[in-house]
Amino acid sequence: MVRLSIIMPVYNEEAILPEAIAALQELEPAPDEVLIIDGQSSDDSIKIAQEAGLQILLAPKRGRASQINYGVAKASGDIICILHADSMLPVDAVAVMKNVMADKHMALAGFTPRIAGSNGTRWGSSIHNWLKTWYTPMLFRPRLFFFHGVRLLYGDHAMFFRRQNFLEVGGCDERVNVMEEADLCIKLARFGKTKILNRWVWTSDRRITAWGRWRANYIYLKVGLMWAFGARERLADHYPDIR
Repeated sequence: MVRLSIIMPVYNEEAILPEAIAALQELEPAPDEVLIIDGQSSDDSIKIAQEAGLQILLAPKRGRASQINYGVAKASGDIICILHADSMLPVDAVAVMKNVMADKHMALAGFTPRIAGSNGTRWGSSIHNWLKTWYTPMLFRPRLFFFHGVRLLYGDHAMFFRRQNFLEVGGCDERVNVMEEADLCIKLARFGKTKILNRWVWTSDRRITAWGRWRANYIYLKVGLMWAFGARERLADHYPDIR
């Protein structure tokens, strides 16, 4: 029987974690495993997860790439879904993911982010998010895009893949704490196809609210271009932390 693990890297997410946990508890069927990978939070994130009865692992090193690597190493699932604390999957996501990965030619897949908040959906940013999964690989990884159909997925896509493949490519580059999922897409392309599902994953618009619409999309574009031209360690300096 194929097992599926959801891994949620967390750092100081007490404000949004209750909503994230409630959404996880609504999944039907439930995932075989949920691991909260805490990156040395200084708030009540661990307490909130403990009260919900979730399994918490304390990562030895803070940083989303490091936390993801640690979580995948500890996970028992054959399929891994990386879910950010500010994103919520559709109720039938577990069945959808297992069905998609039943295709042996599929290496990596994810959902379509719908960026939303108290004032509704941010359609402009949501559409740009979708478009950049096409234009970034087309411009900067044309061989992979045109000959292998590679799309670049990001953290808010709730991407999922086979654990064994992740381990074979050495996991996420721990120098990268922004765009680490895009790097992973390139690595996993050797195993097969990439797919973005026509199903929403709801993602908080908290960054757009904090930065403003135009600044937010400028930051997304800037960081994406820096990544495309080889920047790795410096990316986080240009991506202000929002909690």
